Amino acid sequence: MGSRQVTSWHGKNITVAGLGVSGISAARALAGLGASVTVVDGGDSEGHRARAAELQAAGISVRLGDAEQLPAGTDLVVTSPGWKPDSPLFAAAAEAGVDVVGDVEIAWQLRGENAAPWLAITGTNGKTTTTQMLASILRAAGLRTAAVGNIGTPIIDVVTGDETYDVLAVELSSYQLHWAPSVRAHSAAVLNLAPDHLDWHGSMEAYAADKGRVYEGNTVACVYNVADKATEDLVVEADVEEGCRAIGFTLGAPGPSMLGVVDGILVDRAFVENRQKNAQELAQVEDVNPPAPHNIANALAAAALARAFGVEPRAVRDGLRDFRPDAHRVAHVAEVAEVTYIDDSKATNTHAAEASLAAFEPVVWIAGGLAKGATFDELVQKSAKRLRAVVLIGADRALIADALARHAPEVPVTDLDRTDTGAMLAAVREAARLARPGDTVLLAPACASMDMFANYNKRGDAFADAVRELAAESA
Repeated sequence: MGSRQVTSWHGKNITVAGLGVSGISAARALAGLGASVTVVDGGDSEGHRARAAELQAAGISVRLGDAEQLPAGTDLVVTSPGWKPDSPLFAAAAEAGVDVVGDVEIAWQLRGENAAPWLAITGTNGKTTTTQMLASILRAAGLRTAAVGNIGTPIIDVVTGDETYDVLAVELSSYQLHWAPSVRAHSAAVLNLAPDHLDWHGSMEAYAADKGRVYEGNTVACVYNVADKATEDLVVEADVEEGCRAIGFTLGAPGPSMLGVVDGILVDRAFVENRQKNAQELAQVEDVNPPAPHNIANALAAAALARAFGVEPRAVRDGLRDFRPDAHRVAHVAEVAEVTYIDDSKATNTHAAEASLAAFEPVVWIAGGLAKGATFDELVQKSAKRLRAVVLIGADRALIADALARHAPEVPVTDLDRTDTGAMLAAVREAARLARPGDTVLLAPACASMDMFANYNKRGDAFADAVRELAAESA
């Protein structure tokens, strides 16, 4: 994979892999610059054909049902994030000496003069929340900004649109970073690293290396997680601009060049004069919504990037107060019979579930789904003391049950032998039976949802509906 800059797109033969949102965005933008664009996609559904017809009406060629053959004369392949590096199309491109890049790389190359700098965020968990927190802080500082990249409006549409920005908050997945060799952020953060998407990357080392690309060429700050040494190691390995600083964030008291927490206050010892002795108050822990430990870490990372961009402390506080998390992220659903019900359906891997469980005690834990190759021993070992009981659903629930038997044999476990969507109501009712006043019933599945639900949003909705039904019966 190369990193060449294309100075003129006119007359270039571009193959776009994937007929999703980012692929359509790339195809339209490049065709608008005079490139000859062909979109390829292995699907051939009614939806595929409808999207293809729209592009064809704009003069863009579309080839459905065949995503393995490289169109003759291709000068560059632009891929959507989910396409694996070992896809036959990319093997054909490599054999033909054709570069493969992603939509984020194209967006970087299409930026105009005086383009807004990028504050970039990646990590296994917390990316979207942190990016949205950062955008809220930047807006509170009076800056024109948008949260883009792996969320919101396709980033190509943002950089080529008519609206101008002072700075962009850019969420980048490991997939996107893999295909974005020349992106150079103003400052960037890696929030955490845990095994995920290893089927795509091939190994933990390759996954971490792709995450680490976010630090390449940073000019002001590389933000890392003090509690996760692997993130700091990536900073050490990165080739950055002279003067770029390593900035840590920690839930403990910060050392110099760090942000952290002291007596319930988020403080900055990185972007202050005489940081050996001084600290700047940024916000109260209560200003973070919700104030769970992993979310406080997200807030510190967002604050570090904002401060690297020169944002005043008051804007950090105001931006955190204004921020509202997306649905299904440690969302309070209801309190029924003195038991709190929390929806963290977004906790689709063990690392996210561990962070969620760490925020509550005691917990009746609803878990299970598609494990995606994950193991659960470490998660259960770290969380066992918090568990009142566990209710298991989903295709791979036996893997969690086995880990519980090994590491938390005293914890009651209900194994609901169901994978239908109605299982959620049964799970909530069973959790309510097991819970005591003061407990938290927590949906933090540690698994993907597609065995039972279309996505984690639908799973969270089913949980919330079941809790509301329970509340209505208790009223």
